[in-house]
Amino acid sequence: MEGVDMKKKEQRIVVAVDESEESMYALSWCLSNLVSHTPDCKLVLLYVKPPPPVYSSIDAPGYLFSNDLIATLEKYGTDLVRSVMERAEAVYRNFSMGMVQIDVERVVGSGEAKDVICNAVKQLEADTLVMGSHGYGFLKRAFLGSVSDYCAKNVKCPVVIVKNHDK
Repeated sequence: MEGVDMKKKEQRIVVAVDESEESMYALSWCLSNLVSHTPDCKLVLLYVKPPPPVYSSIDAPGYLFSNDLIATLEKYGTDLVRSVMERAEAVYRNFSMGMVQIDVERVVGSGEAKDVICNAVKQLEADTLVMGSHGYGFLKRAFLGSVSDYCAKNVKCPVVIVKNHDK
């Protein structure tokens, strides 16, 4: 077709990572089964930290939250982000040894996981979302809800939910 740029855009594969072994397993699975077979691909590691706590000077009956406590909680959140991303980087570094360099982007969001993931997938124009399954039973999933189920129903791209059958 004349005048139409037929150049294929880079494929964006978003992997939701957290502190769990299930998310690191999903990342490994993604590297082996998607990234290794997808030329011109960008891997996006998405971590969602809980929303920052909001404290008034007296938050609960008679309890005063000091600035030191709030700073400690914020530092813990920052350390957790760093720890998760370092674990994820170790997974893809081990995978990519001897291979072509993987183009990786790190994205950190804050808030309710299901909402942040769905919004990030839309904003990043993801082609695929990969998530680990925590393997909750029916009752626990019914009470807590499943982030992966919610995302599968609400994003516009294909969603791959990876279960670790070794557990």
